[in-house]
Amino acid sequence: MIYITGDTHTPIDISKLNTAKFPDQKTLSKSDYVIVCGDFGGVWDYSEEGRYWLDWFEKKSFSTLFVDGNHENFDMLSDYPLEDFLGGKVHRIKKSVYHLMRGQVFNIDGSKFFTMGGASSRDKEFREEGVSWWPEEMPSKEEYTEAVRNLEKHGNAVDYIITHCAADSIQREIDVTTHYGTNMLTDFLEAIKNKVSYKHWYFGHYHEDIEIDDKHTCVYYKIIKPDKG
Repeated sequence: MIYITGDTHTPIDISKLNTAKFPDQKTLSKSDYVIVCGDFGGVWDYSEEGRYWLDWFEKKSFSTLFVDGNHENFDMLSDYPLEDFLGGKVHRIKKSVYHLMRGQVFNIDGSKFFTMGGASSRDKEFREEGVSWWPEEMPSKEEYTEAVRNLEKHGNAVDYIITHCAADSIQREIDVTTHYGTNMLTDFLEAIKNKVSYKHWYFGHYHEDIEIDDKHTCVYYKIIKPDKG
């Protein structure tokens, strides 16, 4: 089984993953996955509280997969072991907690998932570089190149796309452009939208649960199963 949810900002928004709000987990196993669409926030510092919440995820019946958002500690993320997992590159955070890296295509339960984390923070001026904000929140040239290369290897066709922010045209659909703005990543995602064949695209970032259209879903509080298309 695969489920998808929005930002967890660990521990601020993880209550949606408790048993009362997500009772399906009672029947899940570690071969089932919950995918977080960025701003996971569980890799933030080396404090006792930080370790507690990573252990909380590890004790869940399911495995947790996440793309990075803009509010992550990218210095810490880069320190975790780099591995191959389900056909793509990951950072293994715990035995059943994985960071799905940018520009990868994963084969999960027979479906292809393209992942492209990252986003531009609106609140940089209120944060400290290297402490609460990192320039690595935006993809590097190498990550864009790898994304294109991996999609081409799969004939520019996947089943699902998982990102944190949305493509330019989708941002306009939810009327957030004036607040979030366009940038190199949203432009890149627009190019992906126009070039790649996919069944459905899920993203977080905007703190809303919105069915944009039959192929694009903004997710935050909800925990949903992928649309089979």
